[in-house]
Amino acid sequence: MSRPIEFKNHPFRFLLYLEWILLAFSAISAVLPFRSERFQTNFPELTISCLVIFGLMGLRLPTNHQRNKLLYTAIEIILILITAFSGGGTARLFPFLNMIIVTRSCLIFQLTGRLVVANLSFILILITLAQRFSRFPLPPKAQERFWFLTFSFMLSFGLALVFVLLLMNAILSERQSREKLAIANEKLRQYALRIENQATLEERNRIAREIHDSLGHSLTALNLQLETALKLWQSNPSKAQNFLARAKELGSKALQDVRQSVSTMRSHPLHSESLEQAIAVLAEDFSRSTGVVPICQIVIAYPLPPEVSTAVYRIIQESLTNISKYANATEVKIQLTTTTKNINLVIEDNGRGFDVEQNTTGFGLQSMRDRTLAVGGEFQISSAPGLGCKIIVDVPFLR
Repeated sequence: MSRPIEFKNHPFRFLLYLEWILLAFSAISAVLPFRSERFQTNFPELTISCLVIFGLMGLRLPTNHQRNKLLYTAIEIILILITAFSGGGTARLFPFLNMIIVTRSCLIFQLTGRLVVANLSFILILITLAQRFSRFPLPPKAQERFWFLTFSFMLSFGLALVFVLLLMNAILSERQSREKLAIANEKLRQYALRIENQATLEERNRIAREIHDSLGHSLTALNLQLETALKLWQSNPSKAQNFLARAKELGSKALQDVRQSVSTMRSHPLHSESLEQAIAVLAEDFSRSTGVVPICQIVIAYPLPPEVSTAVYRIIQESLTNISKYANATEVKIQLTTTTKNINLVIEDNGRGFDVEQNTTGFGLQSMRDRTLAVGGEFQISSAPGLGCKIIVDVPFLR
């Protein structure tokens, strides 16, 4: 089975098709009869053979080793000279081959090499004209017209070369920009994936720590209470009943910790509700567990991006968890406002506070800081022993 021709080496297939069209015109002009003997083809077979070889060379461009590129260009120049001196199609359509060699040079050389090949192409035109008309001297009256036409043609051809160089440079620059952009996008995608995996790992570690610190402690205490109740069940039933009541409280607390951990592990906490509703649920859970009703001031004038809403939800959730465990606060305020420029979140309590300089590496604080930075925001915390704690999150708002 014959294999189809592959164009993978050629970066612009439409240029290859254009080359074939120009070479076809040159081949046709080489075999067609012409009135003037000056433009007759002496060796049409040789001309067509050179054009075929010249066209096939465009299927495989050299991409490595400067020596291969120079050899490739030298063969092209030799084919152009053979075609010109054989009196072939280049006598009538010779600029086509010169344009093709300049176009190919833009695909295989840097700017310096392109300029050198363009100058060589211009010199080849001069050589072709000199060779063609040296064989047929003109009468004195026609020489002035000939030199005028030659000058006009060379000027037009020079401008065409400049246009081809500028056009190819623009096309190649755009292609390189697209390739660089694609590479940058791929690197950014891989970086985002690594950040997501790292954030997932940190979240799992945090949940594992929460389960160990809260649920593990509750179950251990529950086990001790049950063991004591069993020992006292025969000798002192009333006292054993007190231990069983305490065990029931510890079981309820352990169940609450499990539910909180499961809620934290949800990948889309706002999937079925708005951010206002989710914050209200957090405030209600906090109120049931601590007896303190948070003061919520939520003003969301514009819809927030999903990643920002999730980050805000997790930060509020982590803050309320820390307050319920460590702050011993009697008043908690949550303020969330949006403007045309930013999203501002303030979480404040009047608890016992802590020394910021000694607690900046805490897992909960670090998690909130990382979530803020992930959405391009700024994270600030101010606290002191006995003066409560205030967390400020400011995220630029890109609607």
